[in-house]
Amino acid sequence: MANTDVVIVDYDAGNLRSVQRACAEVGLSARISRAPADVLTAPRVIFPGVGAAGPAMQSIEATGMRAALQEFLATGRPLLGICLGMQISLERSEEQCTQTLGLLPGMVRRFSFSDPTLKVPHMGWNRVRQVRPHPLLAGLEENDEFYFVHGYYPQPSRDDDVFAVSDYEFDFPCAVGRANYFGTQFHPEKSGRVGLRLLAAFRQWDGTC
Repeated sequence: MANTDVVIVDYDAGNLRSVQRACAEVGLSARISRAPADVLTAPRVIFPGVGAAGPAMQSIEATGMRAALQEFLATGRPLLGICLGMQISLERSEEQCTQTLGLLPGMVRRFSFSDPTLKVPHMGWNRVRQVRPHPLLAGLEENDEFYFVHGYYPQPSRDDDVFAVSDYEFDFPCAVGRANYFGTQFHPEKSGRVGLRLLAAFRQWDGTC
């Protein structure tokens, strides 16, 4: 994979070309692949996705990508999960009661509101507030907004694994991680200037906090 800075994992969950284009905007040479061998040899990996947890996990199991992602993470190289990719990085999802990858301890919960006017999925621009420093959030400003499309949100087992929150009736974690893993509920590739800034930081990130 000469001249490839990052592998974007393909598991039939969409949104791959927009991630690839956003990577090109910040100087990352990105290759889309569904081959576990490509993930294992990549300098860094992006694990994006849109859709449902159940079918996503079926595809991951069918391609052998589960073991590749777990082995890649164990090497200490940087891994970025986005939206569905981030959600199925946790241990379990309330969506279809799905057992997921367990790259980060915790579960994914469905939105439930007391306000009947709030719609699910949550869709649109929302402010992101940093609660703990992280290299990928460096430069995040008070009123910076990112683009969201989701009906579920992550709930890591440890509060220390939450780096940023957003608000939709209540504060929910929207940027989570530990060691060389970082995941976002929002879509950096669809978030204009602030999203590109995060991807540019990922290009430089060595996998440490």
